[in-house]
Amino acid sequence: MLSSRPSDELRAIALLGSVRYGRLAASMRALPFLAVARHLVIEGRIVLRMHRGLGYHESCDGSVIAYGADNYSSRTDLTSDEEDLWSVQFTGPAEIVHPAPGQRELFGAGPAEVNGETFDPVYLRLDPHVVRMHTVSIDASQRNQPLSVT
Repeated sequence: MLSSRPSDELRAIALLGSVRYGRLAASMRALPFLAVARHLVIEGRIVLRMHRGLGYHESCDGSVIAYGADNYSSRTDLTSDEEDLWSVQFTGPAEIVHPAPGQRELFGAGPAEVNGETFDPVYLRLDPHVVRMHTVSIDASQRNQPLSVT
């Protein structure tokens, strides 16, 4: 649980709470995969909601996974004085869970479909053992210049 962890880890969990989705990284039959998931922090652990139809949850149950999120997509330009770029990553064992109805409601409405299938939610709990946070500070002279992709 995160309650007794250093302040950087608490900041990482606070940053995670500022975005709704992230990416889960694990392996299935010895091949790596990434999957999008919705997340919440419940009782110091990260609870993920994903689509059951992809079958990824079965590979994650009882395995060590990584889950990361960032604010990169929300920052299309750096012309404002908003917070710098950041990313967080949490690594630890995961297990399938069945959140209480009140906890499931906190996730909000799910997508209508995933890959053409009706969304069928399944939940994983990640007990983070390793927490990483990275920040990218933008020089003040660059803040008034729009980002360009070349």
